[in-house]
Amino acid sequence: MKKCGIFGILLGLFVCMMVCGCGNSKEDNEFKDGYYTAVMSDYSFGWKEYVTICVMKHEIVSVEYNARNKAGFIKSWDSAYMRNMNSVMGIYPNRYTRDYAAQLLGTKDTEEIDLLTGATNSGNNFRRLSAALLESARTGNTEIQVVETEPSEE
Repeated sequence: MKKCGIFGILLGLFVCMMVCGCGNSKEDNEFKDGYYTAVMSDYSFGWKEYVTICVMKHEIVSVEYNARNKAGFIKSWDSAYMRNMNSVMGIYPNRYTRDYAAQLLGTKDTEEIDLLTGATNSGNNFRRLSAALLESARTGNTEIQVVETEPSEE
């Protein structure tokens, strides 16, 4: 009876190892804990966009997307810019930055991010910045990533 018990335990451990996998393939796809930032290489229409994510326990727990001007002022805090853009485009930075950040937090996949009408250029930049961040988070590279600005942006 004792042989069956030990054999059962060993068989159970073997099956568990097979189901869970012995390699690091899952770990290779996991995000490493830390803060990761990516910025556009140049200013576009007076703003330089950036995205920062925080990874804890291998999960993205926060996403910040915004832009700064040369004086360091944050785009989504610019009330005059917001009023002007909203009247022309029907959307404004404080709205689309939060929307894009929430989409990344929910999907963790840049291809799944829906672009918003009136903020397509920023949405494309967000996708590119996020792709650089996700790769950095997988490798654990916490250096600030610089993403080349598309030549047609200004």
